[in-house]
Amino acid sequence: MTITRTPYDTTAEGEAVDQFYVANSHGVSFRLITYGASLTSVKVPDKNGKIGEITLGFDCLKRYEGPHPYFGATVGRFANRIANGKFRIGNKEYQLEKNNKGIHHLHGGTGGFSRRVWEAFPIKRKNEAGVSLTLNSPDMEEGYPGSLDVRLDVMLNESNELSLSYEAVTDSATPVSLTNHTYWNLAGECSGRIDGHLVRINSGGYVEVDETLIPTGKVLPSAGTNFDLNEFAPLDGRIRETGGYDHCFTLSEENALSIPAAEVFEPESGRSMTVLTISPGIQFYTGNFLEGIETRCGHADRHHAFCLETEEYPDAMNHPEFPGAVLQPGEHYLRKTVYQFGVRS
Repeated sequence: MTITRTPYDTTAEGEAVDQFYVANSHGVSFRLITYGASLTSVKVPDKNGKIGEITLGFDCLKRYEGPHPYFGATVGRFANRIANGKFRIGNKEYQLEKNNKGIHHLHGGTGGFSRRVWEAFPIKRKNEAGVSLTLNSPDMEEGYPGSLDVRLDVMLNESNELSLSYEAVTDSATPVSLTNHTYWNLAGECSGRIDGHLVRINSGGYVEVDETLIPTGKVLPSAGTNFDLNEFAPLDGRIRETGGYDHCFTLSEENALSIPAAEVFEPESGRSMTVLTISPGIQFYTGNFLEGIETRCGHADRHHAFCLETEEYPDAMNHPEFPGAVLQPGEHYLRKTVYQFGVRS
């Protein structure tokens, strides 16, 4: 295992940002910057052994500081959307920023975890290496109650597994849902639409949303609908029929790190990715809002990449029928997601 730490750049506010590079002996590697605890690169071999970049990203810090759709970012304090930016804990109502089209709160707000510089140090063991990152989110940061201490370990091993382990504790009840927002294209960055990808999600239902992508409170069965992704099928037809996915699929606790939550296969490259998680939901997003974004390799347009964001249910604190997503003092938030990379013929 190889791991290096180098200076990356300095933010507009003068904070130093470092970059970590981690690689195994099979040609799998990742790069991570401490700004937003962001994965800026993941490279893996294809069926011919050619190493290629499979994420979308930028080539400089200035672009990550500017407006972008959370490329590679760690998002929090609460991933996904919160209706009208409001929630109630006990008898107190909290108002968050409405940074999603001026209507709802999204991914922790404009000053969320994706815009913070994290503390970090390298970890190296015999068969794995990676980065441990920590962050304190003070009471009422972005409107969230309680001081929250967060730790994220991003590790790569010799079995071509990239794992992200999240931990958090709080001194006051607060919503918590942490995830990574990497945009994937197994054919390679800037290789065009993801139509040829085959996707399978091990789920019996999905969270119904309204026209603004806020949950209605219903979890609908997916059987017999375009949301039944339990068998591999190319994305082109499914995107045509649905307009693209931006939905949270429900997962069983029995799947935790033993049965894949999701699997993706791209036939031309032969690359495959399997997602394992202990989170209750996984947001499948097919890049519906990517419109001419200039990345390090060119334009990224609609449906040029996909995300699989392991998370709590969106807007969960406003729906008592959903699994709880409010962390209490004395509790320990713990989530882990593993991306397994491979090739198939």
